[in-house]
Amino acid sequence: MKSLNSPDLAARSLAALWHPCTQMARAAVTPPLAIARGEGPWLFDLEGRRYFDANSSWWVNLFGHSDAGIRAAITHQLETLPHVMLAGCTHAPAVELAEKLSALTGGALGHAFFASDGASAVEIALKMSFHSWSNRGQAVAVFRDAYDPLLMRAHIVDSPDARQGPGSEARALADLRRVLTARRGHVAALIIEPLVQCAAGMAMHEPSYLRAVRALCDEFDIHLIADEIAVGCGRSGTFFAFEQGECGWPDFITLSKGISGGTLPLSLVLTTETVYQSFWSEQVGRGFLHSHSYTGNALACAAANAVLDRFAADQVLEKNRVQAGLLAEAFAPLATDPRVHHLRQRGMILAFDVREPGERFAERFHLAARAHELLIRPIGATVYLMPPYLIDAPAAQFLFQAVMATLSEVLDAA
Repeated sequence: MKSLNSPDLAARSLAALWHPCTQMARAAVTPPLAIARGEGPWLFDLEGRRYFDANSSWWVNLFGHSDAGIRAAITHQLETLPHVMLAGCTHAPAVELAEKLSALTGGALGHAFFASDGASAVEIALKMSFHSWSNRGQAVAVFRDAYDPLLMRAHIVDSPDARQGPGSEARALADLRRVLTARRGHVAALIIEPLVQCAAGMAMHEPSYLRAVRALCDEFDIHLIADEIAVGCGRSGTFFAFEQGECGWPDFITLSKGISGGTLPLSLVLTTETVYQSFWSEQVGRGFLHSHSYTGNALACAAANAVLDRFAADQVLEKNRVQAGLLAEAFAPLATDPRVHHLRQRGMILAFDVREPGERFAERFHLAARAHELLIRPIGATVYLMPPYLIDAPAAQFLFQAVMATLSEVLDAA
């Protein structure tokens, strides 16, 4: 029988796997941490050492590892129907999940189209938008050829990143108007991560930007896609981050990560009745021609239903506001720490930037944090926390002390 100690499993992993977001040439220096089990906010390695999952295992875990309620829902579903294709068939977990999510938008969005991950959901929303305009009179070829104009033809506009100082929102809106004016009639949709651009270093903007963007999309008659993959499911303080714009709803919402509580891969796209009706036809070519084998997987949908039931029954959003306050209080001393700047927070997402990080800061911080019982992966010079919704005062203080100890160790050694 092969060994199951951490160093051996890490070595086998490096030989057998291609790890995501990893420069494999550095992987021997920064070997993967071999995890045996999870409980609540903690992960445990094969030797029994524990690590607080400060980034929620890439932002997916909401209620802790091995949550009893979600586990029971998956187990029950496993005993009846693990999966059936959603083309020509249906099942209760998928229907119930779609109904619950539509209800959360007051019925403004619905017609859930399921996929497996965030990238797939974004692809679906973009294809839906483009094909919808085509079906409404802008003639292009259908099926594979219909989506060719999407490839490498995106326009990127300035971000309203508050770290850029006063006027960043106005500059971003002016840049957006410039592009929409120049490409009037040629832009199908604008896609935005509401309130927090997570992979861009937790760049945050105010809800007022969402209201202005919604107005511009209406003015130029283009779809607005809200990428809620990371910021949805309560991370930003409301279930959907876009709600804080108080400007109605976008034309599409993409959702993934937290929707299954960190258990099974699932993503989905919600859209409007108008978009849905644009595909309504006896002509096959006017239909939305996209699928994958595990679309609407029953196990994943059962997990997601358990997540939504928890939100409905357990006052999750109200409790999150308290937990966010505890994080803010614990990390308040960083506001005057000369080593860092741009301390910022939106709901259960807290971040700061290191002024002089040195080379390979993210790598060094990640490795050093392990010794302080912390599993955390900075983005460049940005250290961020997006923990499970299990923060009490002692946990908030533990996170602050662990982060500070790691920061001092890494910067002192630079």
